[in-house]
Amino acid sequence: MTKDASDEWKRWHERRTATVSAPYGPLALTGTHWLEDHPAGRLPDIPGRWTADGDGVLLTATAADGLTVDGRPPAGRVRLAADPGPAEEARVALGERRLVVLVREGLWGVRDFDPNAGPRRAFRGIAATPYDPRWSVPGRFTPYATGRRSVRVPNADGRERGLALGGELAFTLDGREHTLQVSVEDDGSLWAVFADGTSGSTSYRFRFLRPAAPDAEGLTTVDLNRALLPPCAFADHFVCPFPPPGNTLGIRVEAGERELR
Repeated sequence: MTKDASDEWKRWHERRTATVSAPYGPLALTGTHWLEDHPAGRLPDIPGRWTADGDGVLLTATAADGLTVDGRPPAGRVRLAADPGPAEEARVALGERRLVVLVREGLWGVRDFDPNAGPRRAFRGIAATPYDPRWSVPGRFTPYATGRRSVRVPNADGRERGLALGGELAFTLDGREHTLQVSVEDDGSLWAVFADGTSGSTSYRFRFLRPAAPDAEGLTTVDLNRALLPPCAFADHFVCPFPPPGNTLGIRVEAGERELR
């Protein structure tokens, strides 16, 4: 069982490395530009004019700007919604670059993904602790009686935003009980932003954990071997949330992804 779990972890780590180093993975992000910071609609090193307009973005550009929208040069004004899929499927491109439209709490922005980004070229892998079965334990999810709640937390870009939380995940390590406040994803899986005694020293300043959807009794597995570096560990232009109150574990989690090589 342990060997099977260790082998599966190795495969998971290999898939994870391939994902972050993909042409439009997090290492390719070279900028996140909030339109409110550019009232004239001119974004750094991005042609065209980009302006927020209610529930979308208006892009004004011509073929001379070198942009394409849905694979064709624009001819005047195009209305864009937030891109729902991965960066490689963004509607707007500039050569190999993909310009992803996003919205956060009503504020519109554009992300610039470039496969030739320096961090992607320099990437040498993710330093991660080899699998250790003691870091994989049962957990129990208890939803909040009042439903989802939102807390304001600082983000990696220096702004404060709401973080939607759905309940509490409890688990025991070495005879000591711990809890994390977690978000519930659309597919029922859980997402925690946490720190621990290694944060900022032998691992990144905080990490993510994504346990599987709990069963009907609220049971799932808390596998800290799969603690993840957040996107902002790969590029400064992500807006990762910091851990909410109560999500700093009073132990050293010597497991999972630790830092970039």
